[in-house]
Amino acid sequence: MYQKILVAVDGSQSSRRAVEEAVRIAQLTHAHVRNVYVLDWAPVFPYTCHYDMAKLEEAFNRQGHESLDEAARVLTGAGVDTDSELVKTQSMTEDVAARLQRYVAHYQPDLVVMGTHGYRGARRAILGSVAERFLRFSTCPVILACEARRNPGHPVVSERVRETT
Repeated sequence: MYQKILVAVDGSQSSRRAVEEAVRIAQLTHAHVRNVYVLDWAPVFPYTCHYDMAKLEEAFNRQGHESLDEAARVLTGAGVDTDSELVKTQSMTEDVAARLQRYVAHYQPDLVVMGTHGYRGARRAILGSVAERFLRFSTCPVILACEARRNPGHPVVSERVRETT
């Protein structure tokens, strides 16, 4: 069964749902859960000449660590063995999904749990989806957790979307 679970966190409501789903799975399987926050520099690059990069990095790091600390509190409070790591994209062409794929190749979890906002139509076409891009090239099972607004009767809506053999 699952021994190493990776949870991608970003501070969003769907990310919180992913942590809750990871809690349930880890409690059943006694798995270790690693929380990962990806700090993505690409969207900031056009503004680097207008802002103090040290202050920007400090703010982004603070936001990332707050998200990781929140996830760790939930997991630890539920009695789940956990640790956290903040990682950064390595180039302007590497996005969050690609950085997560690289992290998965190194860490080799048995399962990845991540949130998805569940955008549809034009909003999805414009914004894209980290979860969709990650899932497309996943080498391990993935569970996507979406915001409760999509199904108010359930605290977490998740589906197993891909499992490789």
